[in-house]
Amino acid sequence: MAGSRAGSCEDFVVLVTGASTGLGRAIAVETARQGAATVVINYARSADEAQETARLVEAEGAKAVLVQGDVASDDDCRKIAAAAQPFGRIDALFNNAGTTRFASHGDLDAVSAQDFLDLYAVNVIGAYQMVRACRALLEAAPQPGAVVNTASIAGVTGIGSSVPYAASKGALTTMTLSLARALAPKIRVNAVCPGFIDTPWFGKGMPDTVVDRIRANAAANSPLKAASTPEDIAVSTVFLASRASRHVTGETLLVDAGAHLGFAPQVAR
Repeated sequence: MAGSRAGSCEDFVVLVTGASTGLGRAIAVETARQGAATVVINYARSADEAQETARLVEAEGAKAVLVQGDVASDDDCRKIAAAAQPFGRIDALFNNAGTTRFASHGDLDAVSAQDFLDLYAVNVIGAYQMVRACRALLEAAPQPGAVVNTASIAGVTGIGSSVPYAASKGALTTMTLSLARALAPKIRVNAVCPGFIDTPWFGKGMPDTVVDRIRANAAANSPLKAASTPEDIAVSTVFLASRASRHVTGETLLVDAGAHLGFAPQVAR
């Protein structure tokens, strides 16, 4: 069923990086559901999965545009941005592409300098390069263009799949503040920090029994007793880009069913 054309993203031109699966796909579909006219779907490798995202977007009534590219490459970032050029503007850029390395936080020999560089190249530098490549199109939007960076609760609490991953997401939230100041008043910049998201990405490289245990623990340890789905996170993420948040910039929104309430660092936030 086609989505309503009267949502809070009505007629938006949207660009979502890392949109072939998981949260990126859910964001792309949610923007279409909320009235976006065009959704540019970036993917690095998964062409078939990106095609499925495009199908779901078009089922909601929006035009889908596919563009391959690795955000770690500045040239690719410019190519991705160019896919929106024919539409004359970008109303919302979702920097969702991300990567990780699974390693125990206590095993300092489990990660290398290269691991840090690889994660920062995508999770931090990639987001920066995408903002830079899209800046003129974001500034061409009739109201302030919106950037939403997908950070993580890991960057706030120092947990997650590895130390480099948590560090990169912490850097991304800090960069969100820097860019929100630097790009105002023409561009708004915010970040969303998901906790556990029930996607195949979360269980990558893990046995099913371990994934099931993590899922159950995530629900049991959150005040809302829920293990979030991509769709749960996407609604809040899209809010930060929509007209409904037009006076919000430099904000970091934690969307984790309240799991962060159990972590002491949050007391000082």
